Amino acid sequence: MSANRPSRRVLLKHFAGAAGLFVGLPMPLVGAIAAEPDEAELMKRFEHLSKNGNSNCSGAFMDSISTMPPAARLQGSCCAPMDAHRYVEQIRALRAYKHIAEIPDDPYDIEAGLAHTLKARYDLALTPTEQAAYDYAMEKSDERGPCCCGCWRWYVYGGLAKQLIRERGFTREQVTEVWNLSSGCGGGAEHHH
Repeated sequence: MSANRPSRRVLLKHFAGAAGLFVGLPMPLVGAIAAEPDEAELMKRFEHLSKNGNSNCSGAFMDSISTMPPAARLQGSCCAPMDAHRYVEQIRALRAYKHIAEIPDDPYDIEAGLAHTLKARYDLALTPTEQAAYDYAMEKSDERGPCCCGCWRWYVYGGLAKQLIRERGFTREQVTEVWNLSSGCGGGAEHHH
């Protein structure tokens, strides 16, 4: 190897953020690169959200979403304390959907404007086929619905599901996965990894 030519390790480290450049590399190597540390940043976000949340399950909170400034944030868990391990799992897994603007990238930190828009989609009528996909997600998701209770998240994530099914052709399995990854109820007994 030439002394002026960077090593493969240096090149991989330099371009770790651009996954498309790794076509042809062995999958375990690509996976290791993709999993590289953002742990400190995620833990910093977890600490803030778990201690400074404004979210709750009350009807008054749900009604207040429509009066909040669009850039306001709905933060923290609704029902149980957040779990650090599960939070990191969720954020990392939701990155697979980062190209879909209507899917919040952090279920514990949602922009009020997006929540308001998605909540309005809850009343969207679905075709029988679309409704079957929605009903499947209701039956098969971890929470047996978009949330563990009928709070604002139920309507926001229910509206999200209807929009994804109607406008993006999401399958019943995809909706189920999005709901499972987007649980904002807190808790950690359901760790998946």
